[in-house]
Amino acid sequence: MELLRFTTAGSVDDGKSTLIGRLLYDSKTVYEDQLASVRKATTNLTTKGLDLSLLTDGLRAEREQGITIDVAYRYFATPRRKFIIADTPGHEQYTRNMATGASTANLAIILIDARYGVLPQSRRHAYLAALLGIPHIVVAVNKMDLVEFREETFVAIRGQFGAFARKLELRDVHFIPLSALDGDNVVTPSGRTPWYHGPSLLEHLETVPLAHDRNLTDLRFPVQYVIRPNLDFRGFAGQIASGVIRRGDEVLVLPSGKTSRVKSLVTFDGDLEEAFAPMSVTVCLEDEIDVSRGDMLVHPENQPDAVRRFEANLVWMSGKPLELHRPLLLKHTAQVVQARVREIRHRTDIHALAQVPANQLHLNEIGLVLVESQRPLFCDPYARNRQTGSFILIDPITNDTLAAGMIAGPEVQAALGPVTVEERSARIGHTPHLILLPNADAAVAEEVERHLFDHGFLTYRTKELQAGMAAADAGFVGLVFGAEADVTNLPAAAGSVPCTNSTEPTSHAIVQVLRSGGWPL
Repeated sequence: MELLRFTTAGSVDDGKSTLIGRLLYDSKTVYEDQLASVRKATTNLTTKGLDLSLLTDGLRAEREQGITIDVAYRYFATPRRKFIIADTPGHEQYTRNMATGASTANLAIILIDARYGVLPQSRRHAYLAALLGIPHIVVAVNKMDLVEFREETFVAIRGQFGAFARKLELRDVHFIPLSALDGDNVVTPSGRTPWYHGPSLLEHLETVPLAHDRNLTDLRFPVQYVIRPNLDFRGFAGQIASGVIRRGDEVLVLPSGKTSRVKSLVTFDGDLEEAFAPMSVTVCLEDEIDVSRGDMLVHPENQPDAVRRFEANLVWMSGKPLELHRPLLLKHTAQVVQARVREIRHRTDIHALAQVPANQLHLNEIGLVLVESQRPLFCDPYARNRQTGSFILIDPITNDTLAAGMIAGPEVQAALGPVTVEERSARIGHTPHLILLPNADAAVAEEVERHLFDHGFLTYRTKELQAGMAAADAGFVGLVFGAEADVTNLPAAAGSVPCTNSTEPTSHAIVQVLRSGGWPL
């Protein structure tokens, strides 16, 4: 039976905990002792009827204030699928808690109060969902009973949020009108929304396709433990982070670079012919080669990046601000290395989706940083592989978790060796340029890149503004698309590079803008 991990997000008092309580209650997955506890707690409140939000608001402070503070996990199952729910806080000061709950989620339910529409916090949660790489989004327009289930209210919210979601390149977004308090469209379809012909929330959760959420292309097997009970057995245990491994496959061991073939895949239930993410197995190799905890098995023709300096989006989780160059511990897959944050490229204002200069990151703030590790990490960009693209930073003295990071890619060097920008421009035949396409998605950006390349322009396409600027500084055409291209004031570092900003959403219109600006296209 498939497992779906999902999280809830929304503004304060949008009804996240009530929705989960209603989902559990109406699907008949609440135990009698839990109901008795909720009934007892409800008698101490002014709530009429049963307060289902108390099924997840477990802390005393939460029940007293009527808000969610900590991440609450609940488990339930239906005949079609198993579920793990992470109920996360809506308050801005608990952003770190939301990041924790959403880091492993396949789906996010973003609640919007039908009375107020899309609020800044709604956009903040959508940005966090995009940043954390959650592939499926459900926008639950809650409290429809308070607006008399008017279709025009639902349509207006759908249009407003949909436009913002396209900027963030959220692909799979589904909208459901509901009332968590009364149960409309939560488990069963409601007769009070005859104009809505989609599934109920539970039906959508049971049927959302998960097969393509896992990366089965890139084999990444971090070794967690070497098992050697006797002289006749030596295996390497771990959880497959991504990809598929089969008996007889040739594998490369990183960092040693030695190769061997898979002799067997051992599990408690017997040997397997193949295994895939996220299974936990013990891999036995045909050759006696040195493999230790923290090493990684990959296919020789498909290797991760091996980097010591890389850019990453960081969610700061400590009450003490980030200090540059301070020695930290970095935990990535099964290894822990010493590392330092060398530079803060920018801090992200998640209300305006703007990039602002910063010298520090404070609690719950998010920024793009440059990290340097003592030893190379074998990693992939987070957008491609959530398992090998994520890490945490740890205080080496207190062992506290300081930050959660998502790798954007290796550090982009602005200049390579003694070759100047002028020499490179003369050789490649054009001057450097920065093109910003805030309303273009990946497909449109690829079409523009192809058109420029076919006309002799060497282009570097990216979603990261800093990377695009670095490419332009090095003499190329930096092509930045998506949310990070939506900037009103470029950083001072980009002042010497010509810049074209086009809000057109199609490649044809963008090319027309470039032509009108003098580009020979």
